[in-house]
Amino acid sequence: MVFARKRFGQHFLHDRAVLERILEAIDPQPGQALVEIGPGRGALTEPLRTRCGALDIIEIDRDLVAALRERYRDVPVTVHEGDALKFDFAALSTARGSRLRIVGNLPYNISTPLLFHLLSTPAAISDLHVMLQKEVIERICAAPGGRDYGRLTVMLAPWVETDYLFDVGPGAFQPPPKVWSAVARLTVRATPRFTADARLATVVSLAFAQRRKTLRNALKTVLSAEQIAACGIDPSARPETVSPENYGKLAELLQSR
Repeated sequence: MVFARKRFGQHFLHDRAVLERILEAIDPQPGQALVEIGPGRGALTEPLRTRCGALDIIEIDRDLVAALRERYRDVPVTVHEGDALKFDFAALSTARGSRLRIVGNLPYNISTPLLFHLLSTPAAISDLHVMLQKEVIERICAAPGGRDYGRLTVMLAPWVETDYLFDVGPGAFQPPPKVWSAVARLTVRATPRFTADARLATVVSLAFAQRRKTLRNALKTVLSAEQIAACGIDPSARPETVSPENYGKLAELLQSR
């Protein structure tokens, strides 16, 4: 048996009820291009393969890679050894002839950069079903006005529709983590619904650098109160009350300063 390694942030899911709920949410179908990131000991891999007929899996732990390759040497499961943060998902999408469906119990320590890496090639990704630290899922799926709404919420909003599915307790894993987890569905758009470039990153970073400031004060180095108001946004509003679409409007103004 391969034991969990702390440096990879490994916590192996073993709870059958949770596995069934994840499968039900994904609803994998034959012929779909499913990719599992961080399969661990393969608790979810086998039912995914059974339902789809074929599967790609990405694993960084060489001992797990060896075990998985041995287990699936005679079936259509392709094991890719490597770091998902560096993996070329666009190339895999081209090779499979369709957009990818991503599944993963993602390591907490790389969850945010991995999401942005996946969404750097949105035309290659159809949807993601991800398990992450509960507080990260809450931030991803947050609505304006709440304490969880912030930079991550807004930066993902142009590319995905989010659905908070369910929580998962520490006991579902071996070894159990110190925090609760949650599962979410992110449905990916091939093109963004509003501006999603460096200008958006600039506006959002400034806005949430000090959440207690008003937009007028937070954005004063890049936009005037008059410009903010011209977008139909109250310059005295707090950053956490402004919708992602309105941040997109503010970002578009940066090119005409």
